[in-house]
This record gives sequence, C-alpha cells and structure tokens, in this order.
Amino acid sequence: MINNRIILKKNVNLQTLTTRIIVCHLLIINSQTINLIKMNNKIILLSVILLFLASCDDKKSNKSTTQVPPQKEIKVPYFNADSAYNYVKKQVDFGPRVPGSNAHSQCAEWFIDFFNEKADTVYVQNFRTRLYNGQGIDGKNIIASFNPSAKKRILLGAHWDSRPFADHDPDEKNWNTPIDGANDGASGVGVLMEIARVLNENHINTGIDIILFDLEDYGAPQYLNLMTNDDWALGSQYWSKNPHIYNYRAYFGLLLDMVGGSNPRFPKEYYSQQLAPALSNDVWKIARELGYSDYFTNEIGHPINDDHIYVNINAKIPMIDIIHLVDSDETSFVPYWHTINDNIEKIDRKTLDMVGNVVLNVIYKQ
Repeated sequence: MINNRIILKKNVNLQTLTTRIIVCHLLIINSQTINLIKMNNKIILLSVILLFLASCDDKKSNKSTTQVPPQKEIKVPYFNADSAYNYVKKQVDFGPRVPGSNAHSQCAEWFIDFFNEKADTVYVQNFRTRLYNGQGIDGKNIIASFNPSAKKRILLGAHWDSRPFADHDPDEKNWNTPIDGANDGASGVGVLMEIARVLNENHINTGIDIILFDLEDYGAPQYLNLMTNDDWALGSQYWSKNPHIYNYRAYFGLLLDMVGGSNPRFPKEYYSQQLAPALSNDVWKIARELGYSDYFTNEIGHPINDDHIYVNINAKIPMIDIIHLVDSDETSFVPYWHTINDNIEKIDRKTLDMVGNVVLNVIYKQ
C-alpha cells in the first residue's frame, strides 16, 4: 500500500508504469543478449585464433619434416671372391707374363677381349722404353673406362707383368728363372677384373678407369747390386707423362699390389701417407667400418717404390698403394716374394674378398 501511494502521489498512470516495466525488462533482456552475443563472439574469435596458431604449428612441423628427408642407404654390389680367384688363376695358367714372351702377348689379348666385353671403352697404350741395362723393350698399358662421360673419375690400377728373375729365391740356381707372380701382379689384376664385371652389371654415377700397368717388375736383379729406383714401374712412368686421354684428371687413385696372400697385413704405405694422407685415412676408415681393422692396420708401413709414386708426382693424381707388407729388415715383403714359390697356392680367396669389398665400398660411396 505504501508503494502504491507513492506511485499515485507521483501521478503515474498504471498503464504507463506497466509499459515502462515491460520496456525495462526488454532492455535488460536485450542487454543480456548483447552481452551473451559479445561473449560468444569473443569465444568464437578466440577459437579462430587458436585454430590459426595450431595450423601454423602444423605447417612449421610439416616444413621441418620435409627439410630433413631420411638418408638413402647406398647399396654396394656383391664382390665374388671365387670369380676373382679364377681371374688370377687364368693369368697364372698362361705362364710367367714377362714382357716379350708368348705368355705376355696371349694374356694381353685375353685382357683386351675381356674388357671390350665389360667396359664402355678400352684403350691399348703401346710404348717403348729402356731397361736398367739400356736395352730397349716394348710395353703395353691397358685401360678400361666405365661411364666415360662422367667428369668425376676414379683410377684403379695394378701391374700385370711378372718378374723375369726369381732373384730372392733361396736357391741361387733359380735367380734367373721367371716367376708365376700369382700374388705379385696377378692378384691385383684379378680383383680389378672382378670389379669390372661388377661395374658392367651395376650402375655407378662416378667414372671409373681401370689401368693395368706393364713393366712394373723388370728392375735390375738383386745380385747386380744396382741401387736404382727408376728402372722399376716403367709402364706407370710412361702413362703418367702420356695419359691415354689428353689432360686426363681423376679425383683419386687406388693401386693394388700383392693383395691375395693369406693373413695379410696392410699398413698405410709410407709414401701413400705422405703424398695422399686424407685418401689413405679415408680408405682405412672404410676398411675398419667393414670389420677389417685386424688386416688394414692403423700404422705406417715401409716406403715402397711402386706405380703410385709416378701417378702422384707426374700426373698429379693422389694415389695410394694397398700392398701386403711385413716387418722385415730385408725386403718388407712376404718370404715367397720374387721367388719361384709365388704361385697359385699362395692365393687366398678371403684376402681377395676383403680387398675387393673395400674398393667397391670406396668407389660406390663417392
């Protein structure tokens, strides 16, 4: 009643009051609705922002993933040690490959036919040079090229002639007898021939040149006591000054010499470590990763005057010598070196396999 009186004293019409009350309610409702809408809009806006940020994070995540693709594993082809052994035996079956002999000529023809079948291009480099005694002699370097259009090239070498003198034989009567050279000569060539077969059947991006040096082992016999170095490695001396292709360049080279004997020890040959230390260390690292650290020993071996010397000095191509050495004050080589006992019985398939696997891993992982 008091409220009614007050209202009546203010002369407020009941209908008007009712209208005002309704309007007030409507205003309150509208205000709440507007606030609710504003709140909803804020929620919607916040949701949009969160979704946008999440989308950005996803894009960043996807972007970082595509920037680091998984590294593709390089598959190195299989090296067949039995095949390499047969290539060694075939050379020995010709007889001592002394330059100027029938065995030497027949073996050369076999090499040329073989590489013509396996390689893209074959070069036969005939040359004439002089021996330690001044006598003139003809030699023949044989080069097989794979992927000849590739600018990056690797040179693989071995000598294919055999020693005309068994001048380290314990029996003096054999000193002028030519040797079979199964390990000293034929083993390195056998490994390279098997690698040629592998290259023929398995693509490689790098260019590979296999070179068989002649007249490596025609130095003066020991009993003459002629201390000369340049009477050895005559084929590589000639090639390094007269390469089969003008201005020939290779990224690096590997020389294989005496790589078929049992229980080998391959230290880092002294000149190899001096002339191409990075290459030598890289090759021995690969051998270690393959589990051959007991054979490819991390030590410096004796200095050996071999074909790689002239490739380094004259052709300016870093080349190392993978060669079986022993701790000996006399020769640095196995006891049957330059004797009539360097025959096929000295060849161990396990050693051929080990060296072949190292070389394949080196060239296919470039």
